[in-house]
Amino acid sequence: MINGVINVYKEKGYTSHDVVAKLRGITHQKKIGHTGTLDPQAEGVLLVCFGAATRICDQIEDWHKSYHAECRFGLCTDTQDLTGQVLETHEVTCSEEEIRDAAASFQGPYEQVPPMYSALKVGGKRLYELARQGKSVERKARCVCIDEIRVGSYDPDEHVAELDVTCSKGTYIRTLCEDLGKRLGCGAAMQSLVRTAVGAFTADRAVKLDQIDEMFRRGELNSLLIPVDSLFPEMPAISVTERAARLLANGNPLADSDVVPGSAPEDGLRYRVYGSDGRFQAIYAWDAGRKLFYPHKMFLTD
Repeated sequence: MINGVINVYKEKGYTSHDVVAKLRGITHQKKIGHTGTLDPQAEGVLLVCFGAATRICDQIEDWHKSYHAECRFGLCTDTQDLTGQVLETHEVTCSEEEIRDAAASFQGPYEQVPPMYSALKVGGKRLYELARQGKSVERKARCVCIDEIRVGSYDPDEHVAELDVTCSKGTYIRTLCEDLGKRLGCGAAMQSLVRTAVGAFTADRAVKLDQIDEMFRRGELNSLLIPVDSLFPEMPAISVTERAARLLANGNPLADSDVVPGSAPEDGLRYRVYGSDGRFQAIYAWDAGRKLFYPHKMFLTD
């Protein structure tokens, strides 16, 4: 079984689910999951987990992400991007300086209402399914965080501004564009979107599906795989003794004496745990009160 993470460059026209389906076809492996939906017309970084690495999909989804977007002012659409139906048009009278000031005002926490055309569920149904039926339901605003927002070039003839945004999980860039247009009083819709980074993984290091297919056929897929343990460099590494190997393999708590001697463990701190053979197998946390390491996540492989 393939285990690890691949930094995939999702191309336009594919859903995130399409990418996973194609990778299952390429690798003949079912246990694959992606770590954050991208709209079909968006492109860029999509981290895909294989095998034991699927256990950290939820953690990767929580990482902050960076985007490069084009925002067109002067119109509003039902999808908040240019793929939708135009609902309103407005004259654009704001200056480039006003656009930059308005964009900067979104930096930090802000309450964002998720769009109807999204995969969120309300009453057991995806919002986009209801939207396609012409229905609109009330959505509660959610607090998201814009770590950084910067306006790049601005075309005053086309009324299009480039935005570079780093933000928290759950932020919709389409909605951010629309909210920016509302703040300026002229409306706006997202024209294009590229996810440029997820955590430390960037688009310039991502690989497309056809490249992955070729590497798999040549038996070189391992060169693309990011080992799970490398995703947690902030966690200290510990190794179990040979006699404690079975305890680790069964996911049992570990005493300090089951670990190769090192620095004294810290209460609540999580550790990357390696078997006596040097293979990464789990993340454990030290409980100083009970004087035991307890399993947080297991990554046993075949």
